[in-house]
Amino acid sequence: MANSDSAFRRWLRGEVDLSAELRTAEMPVPPEEARYHPRHHTAMIHMIFRQSHRFYVALVAVLCVVLFTVLLLAAANLPAYGDSEAPTNNEVTERYVNRGVEETGAVNAVAGLILDYRAFDTLGESFVLFTALCAVTILMSRGRRKHPLPMETDYADYYADPIVHTMCKVIIPVILVFGVYVLVNGHLSPGGGFSGGAILSSALIIYAMVWGDERAHGTIRERAIRRTAALALGFYVVSKTYSFYTGANGLHSVISPGVPGRIFSAGLILPLNVAVGLVVCCTMYSFYMFFRRGEL
Repeated sequence: MANSDSAFRRWLRGEVDLSAELRTAEMPVPPEEARYHPRHHTAMIHMIFRQSHRFYVALVAVLCVVLFTVLLLAAANLPAYGDSEAPTNNEVTERYVNRGVEETGAVNAVAGLILDYRAFDTLGESFVLFTALCAVTILMSRGRRKHPLPMETDYADYYADPIVHTMCKVIIPVILVFGVYVLVNGHLSPGGGFSGGAILSSALIIYAMVWGDERAHGTIRERAIRRTAALALGFYVVSKTYSFYTGANGLHSVISPGVPGRIFSAGLILPLNVAVGLVVCCTMYSFYMFFRRGEL
């Protein structure tokens, strides 16, 4: 403490420059093995990557073995093919045929089956389309930074053809109306979300081919397509979650099947057909725009 006070007093009298002493003081040099080297840092990153990759491979292998075992056990416990006691040969088929219209309200038995009795399967199919759209969006977004896009002059100018241009003005509205008809009548006649969505997407694709990509981009926004697909799937999930919950717990549902044969009947089948159709339409149109120009 005395040495500190003495040095401080000498600094006050101007006899010592403490800042100079601090600058000239020799710092301890770390040993060679403790110093930072870029190659050491790179080697550490590679080691961490190898360890994480091994963990990822091991985890995937475990999950595959577990899934394979579960599927084998499920297949082993299935009833024999053609067994008269199997549910597919008695209660399931009988339930679909005899009580399908009463329980679902859908005259079209296929629509009642895939959007009521087996709506969970249809939800999975819709999610497959949505996942494919997300995957293609990610892959094409990464690839288009490295590969230049073709110019508009590389494609045929259908708009300049007076016959094609004039006929498409008439055909496109007819296709859209027919697609809407197939969507909203899927519970009454052959049709539904998948076929109606494909018809609607064909009209949008023809519009993009004839009027050009730039005008199609301005009319059908990328953000609108993604939001429409996400909202349609969200509606499907929320509405069928309510149906699954009430049905599994034996609760009364406020959604009535209505009078079979009327346009507003079959409970949720009509809006679910519309939701599935929007997902299919957005997915197919997006795929076309991606593979045509490399962008949405």
